Amino acid sequence: MAGAFDFKKENRDLYLPKTKPGVIDVPEMTFIMVDGKGNPNTAQAYKTALELLYGFSYSIKMSKMGGAKPKDYFEYVVPPLEGLWWGEGEYFDGKNIIDKDKLHWTSMIRQPDFVTREVFEEARRVLAKKKPGLDLSLARLVSFTEGLCAQIMHIGSYDGEPATIEVLDGFIAGSDYKSDISQTRRHHEIYLGDPRKCAPDKLKTVIRHPVVRR
Repeated sequence: MAGAFDFKKENRDLYLPKTKPGVIDVPEMTFIMVDGKGNPNTAQAYKTALELLYGFSYSIKMSKMGGAKPKDYFEYVVPPLEGLWWGEGEYFDGKNIIDKDKLHWTSMIRQPDFVTREVFEEARRVLAKKKPGLDLSLARLVSFTEGLCAQIMHIGSYDGEPATIEVLDGFIAGSDYKSDISQTRRHHEIYLGDPRKCAPDKLKTVIRHPVVRR
């Protein structure tokens, strides 16, 4: 019997880039998203966002156990946490240092293609019973197409990301593309390691920046 579908292994171009930068055209995917503001290390809003994202994601994953198994359901590994980040009226590319309390973010987790609006709403109903104090209205189901991006694998602590972004910026500057970070296209991070379980120097984070052709 085949194992559970693992998006990281099956879509290696999206989740396992090399430490040498490259360009990728990111296709449309379905995400559950939660927006917020504040320092991710201290803000209650960020903790709530993660509780929502994992609550919905695992409710959908375990929906096979009840009487509402989604059409076309398959066994899978819940994809990694991702984040879009921007500043409060400031240009932010993950490299320039700004007050973390002023950070804005969209935290998100990819969902399999079988996750329709109906599947999402059923997960909301199930989660409402398990977590009656959680504001489920903060989460939304979104089809998101990121398009052309340059990306690189960062290995190390989150505070060490600026050096890796310098490498990414240098690659973009010497390519047929230019940066397209804006109020609609954001600095993007994909978290492949759990900082609670992994040594900081071994954390893996995909860093992705939107680009356009020159």
